[in-house]
Amino acid sequence: MAKMNTRQYDVIVVGGGFTGCAAALSASRNGMKVLLADSSGYLGGAASNNLIYPFMQYFTSVPESDGTRSKFYLSRGIFLELVRELKENDSDKSDQHFLDEELKLLLDRKMTDEGVDVLFHATLCGVNKSGNHIESVSFVTKSGVMEFSAKAFIDCTGDADLCFMSGCKTALGRPADSLCQPMTLCFRVGNVNKPLFWKNIAEIKKIHKEWLDAGKFSNPRENILVFDYPIDGVLHFNTTRVVKLDPTNPFDVTKAEMEARRQVRELMDFFREIKAPGMENASVIYSAPSIGVRESRMLVGEYVLTGEDLMACKKFDDAIAAGNYDIDIHNPEGTGTSHYYFEEGTWYTIPYRSLIPKKDECDNLLVGGRCISVTHEAQASIRIMPICSTTGEAAGVGAAVAVKSAKAVQDADVGEIQAILTESGAFTGI
Repeated sequence: MAKMNTRQYDVIVVGGGFTGCAAALSASRNGMKVLLADSSGYLGGAASNNLIYPFMQYFTSVPESDGTRSKFYLSRGIFLELVRELKENDSDKSDQHFLDEELKLLLDRKMTDEGVDVLFHATLCGVNKSGNHIESVSFVTKSGVMEFSAKAFIDCTGDADLCFMSGCKTALGRPADSLCQPMTLCFRVGNVNKPLFWKNIAEIKKIHKEWLDAGKFSNPRENILVFDYPIDGVLHFNTTRVVKLDPTNPFDVTKAEMEARRQVRELMDFFREIKAPGMENASVIYSAPSIGVRESRMLVGEYVLTGEDLMACKKFDDAIAAGNYDIDIHNPEGTGTSHYYFEEGTWYTIPYRSLIPKKDECDNLLVGGRCISVTHEAQASIRIMPICSTTGEAAGVGAAVAVKSAKAVQDADVGEIQAILTESGAFTGI
């Protein structure tokens, strides 16, 4: 079927998660005509498509003059704006809990109100380049292949799909063997007596560990990771673990999703067999539409942010975002999770150079989210939704500044980008 060349834009954002939504909104707020395209039928990305929940910690504490400590938000800007609007429909008014259905509606409204064109059910399938410059991208849709042109493009796919298709250098997983952190299928269990379950959670986890040590589980996850969910009788589980499969290989992803659903049943059978208190009448009410991916392809850009940079809490001159979520590496081969925790009141920064490819590879492409230019270790911290949102917002501003000045994204005025971010309520970390 012939391509349908429909519209031209200033900025095209590929991927509608927190990263892509922040990128689209920030670019639009800075005068750009924006298209936001996603392969699913809703916005929210990992939060809605993978049921990733809750928001991992995106704040620290700082000392006050009276000897007390106060909460200090590191992920601000558009992310904090969204959180505060979500809290209006959250019974416990939490900074970390949210209802994913409310999130979908909120993001729909934001894009509509702020003039962002949204295209659902659009899967990136092609890139047209002239030298080191992207001219257009193509999406497979129900109407066939549709082609759109723009002055700048932002990869918010999580898997660096646009970078990869554009011929930019990428890396997969850890350097030694390209293995990525495990994939996980989150799921929700309803009709739980939550007070009874939480009262007995320590004993349930103890028995789970005994079963794991005895080889009764095929799932190598070392613990039961479960969160309360702000609906009566509902718990949220992040307990499956699928290892040694490539998140960029569709056959591997298919295998992973099947295996993860089997692991869900295995855990529910465990609850029934041990007669876990509170789970007597429980059942799985929903598993994620697709498996969650912690790590896959990452851009190898102008600067590769390292784990050492993070642990040193490095403050870059071109910083555009900050974080202090622990370096949280789930074993790519099986059981075990390693952590490096940051001290209260400290944070690292993320440089603008980690959002852009090398100029000779592409001069009008930026990246936001978990596929920015980082090492395996650094990615284990920057991959959470709050930080992804802030890098997406910075990418949107960077695209707008580059387009307005008719410059390559590598030559955009970083000081101007930082000033716009700060004025809009974001925190660059410096």
